[in-house]
Amino acid sequence: MKVGQRMTRNPITIAPDTAVPEAQAIMRREKIKRLPVIDKDGKLAGIVTSLDLIHASPSSASSLDIYEMHYLLSKLKVDKVMTKNVVTVGEDLPIEEAARIMVDNQISGLPVMRGEVLIGIITQTDLFKLFIELFGARHKGLRLTLLLPEKKGELAKLSGAITKCGGNIISFATFEGEDPTNGYCAVKVGGVDKDTLLAAITPVVEKVVDIRET
Repeated sequence: MKVGQRMTRNPITIAPDTAVPEAQAIMRREKIKRLPVIDKDGKLAGIVTSLDLIHASPSSASSLDIYEMHYLLSKLKVDKVMTKNVVTVGEDLPIEEAARIMVDNQISGLPVMRGEVLIGIITQTDLFKLFIELFGARHKGLRLTLLLPEKKGELAKLSGAITKCGGNIISFATFEGEDPTNGYCAVKVGGVDKDTLLAAITPVVEKVVDIRET
């Protein structure tokens, strides 16, 4: 799956000379937490987040009165508080690479570019939605966490055992195990009862770590 399939297209943007209170109002109205900043030539100049705007606001411990604070804030433009060296991605990037870039750079959103043109934005929320789909969280079934030997053919044995007992695999994911000799597998199965499923898979896995109805 690529970034272009999950991004928000044509994101709401603001200009560098947008006042901080106006940017805050846009975020509240649109229920978003970040705004790409586009200059007069239509190019990406930066990105500003709700946290940037909070940090730009005067502290409650300030000696300024409320009118002075509002006045100063109304004069502050987003180009003074935005991130200018923006990390961006292209629409053809694999979605997992976008997630890695966010984690490695400790950011929660990535503008998506087509050349020098902003065409979308991909955020943590988009990844969370995908995470829910990958694990079949909205589908009822038996969710198992299994420990499998790190050998060729182990996943085929497991899927074969599930199919043979009448189960339908809803979701399937693998993770690093306890050591290099094994790996974890999270699988959700429908169409079969718990006892029948356990009897079928126990002989082909190293350990059943957890099983529950969801």
